[in-house]
Amino acid sequence: MIGTIRKHSTWLWAVIILATVVAFVIYFSPRQPDLTGRSTPNFGRIYGRPITRDDYLDAQREAELQFFFRYGTWPEAEARRLGYDIERETYFRLLLIRKLEDLGIRVGPEAVARVAANLLRSMSRNEPLSLDQFVKHVLHRRGMDAEDFERFIRHDLGIQQLAAVAGLSGRLVTPEEARMLYEREHTRALTEAAVFSASNYLAEVTVTPDAVAQFFTNQMARYRLPERVQIKYVLFPATNYWAEAEKQFAAITNFNEQVEAVWRALGTNFFRDARTPEEGRQRAREWMLRTNALTRAHLAATEFARAVFDLEPMRAENLDKVATEKGLAVRVSKPFARDFGPDDLPVGPEFTRAAFALSAEEPLAGPFVGEDGAYVIALDRRLPSEIPSFDTLRETVTADYRFDEARKRALAAAEKFWSTATNAMAAGKPFAQLCREANLTPQELPPVALSTQELPGVESLVTLTELKRAAFTTPPGRISGIVPTRDGALVLFVRERRPPEPDRINAELPAFTRAVRDTRQNEAFNDWFRKEAEKGLRETPLLQRPPTGAPGPG
Repeated sequence: MIGTIRKHSTWLWAVIILATVVAFVIYFSPRQPDLTGRSTPNFGRIYGRPITRDDYLDAQREAELQFFFRYGTWPEAEARRLGYDIERETYFRLLLIRKLEDLGIRVGPEAVARVAANLLRSMSRNEPLSLDQFVKHVLHRRGMDAEDFERFIRHDLGIQQLAAVAGLSGRLVTPEEARMLYEREHTRALTEAAVFSASNYLAEVTVTPDAVAQFFTNQMARYRLPERVQIKYVLFPATNYWAEAEKQFAAITNFNEQVEAVWRALGTNFFRDARTPEEGRQRAREWMLRTNALTRAHLAATEFARAVFDLEPMRAENLDKVATEKGLAVRVSKPFARDFGPDDLPVGPEFTRAAFALSAEEPLAGPFVGEDGAYVIALDRRLPSEIPSFDTLRETVTADYRFDEARKRALAAAEKFWSTATNAMAAGKPFAQLCREANLTPQELPPVALSTQELPGVESLVTLTELKRAAFTTPPGRISGIVPTRDGALVLFVRERRPPEPDRINAELPAFTRAVRDTRQNEAFNDWFRKEAEKGLRETPLLQRPPTGAPGPG
């Protein structure tokens, strides 16, 4: 099989330069040693058949490769901060692989070789690379080999076949239905708005101590602080290892070429603050150095964590003891809530989840990689949910009371205007005249369609969902009901609805039809997958986190 792939090995791969960086990026996987000394996890069963450790690790490598080929990088801390869950994706992959086996779906070696070559070529920017180079400089540095790559491609092609069959019903969209959907999604509503903002009524609000105190009493739940946790931590800053990273990269003779390749591979989508190509190359260089420094910080934190975890019995004080022995500073975070995480530490959701999992029995965790370095943490204290005293919140409560009263006045003005305008417009009075009589200046809003994804300048006033709802439930020539805004209300006048031009329909309809069919097919596949997951994953660790959708083909 691998020999077959080598026949196609004149491959193109600009992102290969990332291999220099890949070796330094941190990833917490089941293949790493468990510093807590816990026993090997039970991977569960799928369709009643046990999942071996090899099964799990093979599927995990495939999930990592799927992420890599989609995004050009590995699923590291940043991906997890954005919600990527490697355990979930691994079990999804295992389920689909089992289904391929049950249905007897197999992919031939020639198809695997052809698709593998095309996949790499599409990401490569025409930089040639042999299979051996790809394995050596990318896969080996991730703990993978050519067999992992072959298996990933073979399973991905099988999953695509499975998705095509399971989602076949979703592709049954006629040209007439697609045209109707296109016209509905792209018809634009032209609107004007009479806006009633709380800021215009703040001066009318009289603030008295009794009124503010009563407001606090009525709104106490609004000021309740959730359960919080405070942690002690030792930080290994990435800046401490920057010089070492510089030294290592200085020894690489073609480092500038590697920086150039990273810049070309990732480009402006990744380095958004780069205004020129030269700035982009500098950002790429800094990113590579920072990644290297973070890895060194993580390695140092790992050694420190081993020393902390080795002490018996396990206590939070062990962090202080080892830190003192090694001359390291122990810091204490501000208290933080589960839903928000620490606002004084640049860390992600994984850090927050681990902090709230700490207990007297297991008070230690880490290392975790943040934006500024690697952390080893210990439980300091838990703070129960509480309502602070009125005196400590007086200034905040006063501002809230003033705004709430002003917003009530804005809503009352909107209701009065709406009542008058409804009757007057029915009698033929223009909307603009009604606004002038009410000392209002109507705001002409940008055209909005159901397909509109954003309206800069408008969404600070009203949510796009509320605007669409009002614009497309109100007949042209009429006014909407009262639409809530971020600081008051508005009344929308729908001047007209303008369908898309015939030339635009003819030009965009074919792609729109394909997109509708693809979406419907994915929806049908997701429905099928959810039902399969309910059966197949019930005996896995995901039982407490039921899947909400299918991963789809790679």
